[in-house]
Amino acid sequence: MKITVVIPCRNEVLYIEDCIHAIYNCDLPAEANIEVFVVDGMSDDGTRDKVEVMSSRYPSLGIVDNVKQLTPFAFNLGIYAGQNTDFIQIVGARHILSANYILNCFTKLQADSTTWCVGGKIENEYINEVGEVISRAMGTTFGMGLGNFRTLEKSGFTDTVTSPMYPYWVFEKIGFFDEELIRNQDDDFNFRVTSEGGKIFYDNDISLKYYVRGNFKGLWRQFFQYGYWKVYVNKKHKAITTLRQLVPPAFALYLTLLIPVFFIGETLFLLSLIPLVGYIILNIVFSLKAMPSTRKFFHTLATFPLLHISYGLGYLKGLVEFILLNKKPSESQKRLSR
Repeated sequence: MKITVVIPCRNEVLYIEDCIHAIYNCDLPAEANIEVFVVDGMSDDGTRDKVEVMSSRYPSLGIVDNVKQLTPFAFNLGIYAGQNTDFIQIVGARHILSANYILNCFTKLQADSTTWCVGGKIENEYINEVGEVISRAMGTTFGMGLGNFRTLEKSGFTDTVTSPMYPYWVFEKIGFFDEELIRNQDDDFNFRVTSEGGKIFYDNDISLKYYVRGNFKGLWRQFFQYGYWKVYVNKKHKAITTLRQLVPPAFALYLTLLIPVFFIGETLFLLSLIPLVGYIILNIVFSLKAMPSTRKFFHTLATFPLLHISYGLGYLKGLVEFILLNKKPSESQKRLSR
């Protein structure tokens, strides 16, 4: 029995060694062989050199070139590279798996044939103060929404997970990752899983450390693209994949409409401010819980609306381009933030 680990990667010299070491230090089923493919988007920061050096220690470690440098191609190239494999484990280059991660995923998939995908909880790590603030904000239900896998505290079924393991036959049944989707390709794939009757299991007993980005500009672009590409996924499936995705665009649209309401009448404008006041109160409450220190509190206070408004504006842009104008994704939104 073989487990193939796929690591999409580009310019992750600071994290790739720890990521690979953690994978090879994982507990494995007694009958399992493991192979690991770093699917590299032509890194130029020394990442490839580190992987090549590590391959002398781990003979089953290999590099696969991803000349298109985009995530869905990396996923598929890594899956294609696994010859006669039984399970696919996807691991981000900034993800450090717990020792029981692979074994628990395998055990759950073997025990329940209706479960097609398993993943664990994220333990956010950071390298600077901004990263700490972003990490704390993304770990709250106010920041990410109810039911988001980042905020779950108990094992159970959900709509998507990070660093997932799939039996290989799932790809034979429903196809591979959609290479047209630069973002949200995992959401699309897991929606296809559940649409075909499969279940996605979140295991709270396994975990991975994730090094969050440490700047607000990159975070804005990341969540803007999440919202933008989510609409494209919805159009593809002719369905809203989750209800929580509608909240940020509704909030962004609400803020936009406050401007003309101001000129219509004072009473109507004051009534229209009630939802905003409620949002501000929730923002203050969750910011205090996440970051009680004064300076970090104000940074957190700004992070929540950044997450919500960037996603919401991206979603609204997607609605205009994909639904109203029937356009294809713009080239500017195919460039990933780093």
